[in-house]
Amino acid sequence: MRASTREDYETRVIRTQLYIQRNIETSRLSLEELAEVACFSPYHFHRIFRAITGESVKEYIRRLRLERAAFQLAQTDRSVLNVALDAGYETHESFTRAFRRRFGRSPSEHRADRKTAHVAAPSTLTATILEQHGENVVEVKVQELEPMLVASVRHTGPYGECHAAWKTLCGDPAVAQTFGPHTKMLGISYDDPDVTDADKIRYDACATILEEQEFGEGVSTQTVAGGRYAVAIHNGSYNGLADCYKYLYGQWLPDSGYEPAMAPCIEVYLTNPETTPEDEAKTEIRIPLKS
Repeated sequence: MRASTREDYETRVIRTQLYIQRNIETSRLSLEELAEVACFSPYHFHRIFRAITGESVKEYIRRLRLERAAFQLAQTDRSVLNVALDAGYETHESFTRAFRRRFGRSPSEHRADRKTAHVAAPSTLTATILEQHGENVVEVKVQELEPMLVASVRHTGPYGECHAAWKTLCGDPAVAQTFGPHTKMLGISYDDPDVTDADKIRYDACATILEEQEFGEGVSTQTVAGGRYAVAIHNGSYNGLADCYKYLYGQWLPDSGYEPAMAPCIEVYLTNPETTPEDEAKTEIRIPLKS
C-alpha cells in the first residue's frame, strides 16, 4: 500500500472512530452504518479497520462499551444491571462474564475496589499535589463552556508518547496558517490508563480553528462539545497530571454533588512547552459534568 493511500485509509478509519465515540450511547453502530461513514464497502471496511487498528469493528465497540461501563461503575451509583443494559448486554450474567474476561474481576468487585481506592487516596494525593502546586490546586470552578471547532491528529498509545501527533498537527502548513491570538492548543483524553491497555489509549492533539477547511493527511476536524465542566489549573510538569486527575476524581468530584458526563476530559495547554520550563507549565483540566 502506498504511503499516501495508507494515510488516506487511516484518516477515514479515524473519522469512523470519532463517529463511534459520538454515537456509542445512541446508535447500534452497524457495520453498514460505519462503512458509509468511512466511505468503504462493508466487506472491505471490516478488513481495513482490523488491519489498521488491530481489532475488528465488533471487538473495538465491545471494548469501548466495557471500558465505559467500568467508568460508570467506579464513578456513579447506577445499578450493575442498568450499566449492563447500557453496554448492550441483555442480562446481568452475560455482562458479568464479559466484564470478568476483560478486567479479571466482576463488576461488583471492580466497583468496590475503585471506591476503596478513592477513599484511601485523598490524604496522600492532597499532600503531594499541594506540595507541587500550592493551595490553588483545590480551586475548581464549574463553568458552562462553548463548543470548539478544532483540527486534530489522533494518537493511539501511552499519553506520554503523543509527541508525533503534535508534530504532525503543528507541522501541517494549512493548520499553521490558522494560528493566531484566538488559537487554543488542547488535548482530548478518551481513556483511563488504569482501565484501558496502554497500546489502545486514545488521545487527540488539537488546535482550535475558526471554520471548517481541508487539511493534510492525518489531520481531521471535529467539534469539542460544549456544556458544563469542572475546570482546574494544574501547575507544573505534565508528569503530574495523573495525580491531579486522581485528586479531582477521588476527592473533589465525590464531594462536589456533581456527576461526570460520559464524555472525554480536555486539557488546554496554557503555556508553550518549547519556551516554558517544565516546572512552570500550566494546564487547564476540564472534566465534563452532567447538566
